Amino acid sequence: MISNAPTHTVSDMLITKSLTHADYNETHDAMLARTLERIALKKEHSTRTPDELWIVDHNDVYTLGQAGKEEHILAHTDTPIIKTDRGGQVTWHGHGQLVLYWLFDLHSLGWGVRNLVSHAEQAIEDVLRELLTPEGTDDDATITARARRDAPGVYLYAYDDKGREIMLGKIASLGFKIKHGFSYHGLALNIDCDLAPFNAINPCGYAGMQMLRVADFVDLPAASTLTANLVTQKLIDNIAKRHAGEITLRPIDSDFA
Repeated sequence: MISNAPTHTVSDMLITKSLTHADYNETHDAMLARTLERIALKKEHSTRTPDELWIVDHNDVYTLGQAGKEEHILAHTDTPIIKTDRGGQVTWHGHGQLVLYWLFDLHSLGWGVRNLVSHAEQAIEDVLRELLTPEGTDDDATITARARRDAPGVYLYAYDDKGREIMLGKIASLGFKIKHGFSYHGLALNIDCDLAPFNAINPCGYAGMQMLRVADFVDLPAASTLTANLVTQKLIDNIAKRHAGEITLRPIDSDFA
């Protein structure tokens, strides 16, 4: 399935690969194998290969990070629980959620781990802010998306009539693995998925964390495929510009960090 996945050339140094109804273990093994292959090509032949974004629609699965604690799994269901090698605690993947795996050569990009995380967070922020404040409407949106300094991911915030900020919950999760300067794993953005599976865990290790989805805040096409394609393309376009150096990171201590 992985070898036959549709690919698209974004630029000379970035391609995308699309996987639907993807088995987690098969996808992970292929992602790791490709990363090890790229590491070997660079070390042994000084060959820089194009970076890859894998667009994945996973079958339902819970994944527990490398240092993940079993105590964050609150209830066992029929959904598989798989220990994996990314950072972070436990999360859920499934249909209606957009998963993007970043197979990037960080050294060639001149990125550190913090750069990678910030680019992922800010790309999601950019797309969600655009969707939350459609063209032609007031720029002072009552809901905005931004990352937190104390916990990777992207969260939605609302403002009351006195301008006070209220965190509504988490809409996107991040978890990467770095091996010899190459990244894999990536981000998960809830688009129109069933949020009920998150009730069986402490999402990303945070008890009581409210998980959110795009469809509850943005007027998107009703058809699931159209919704996913729209958000996916906007996010890929943003990431591609960051990969090409056309979008630089906002300062981490800015209002939009």
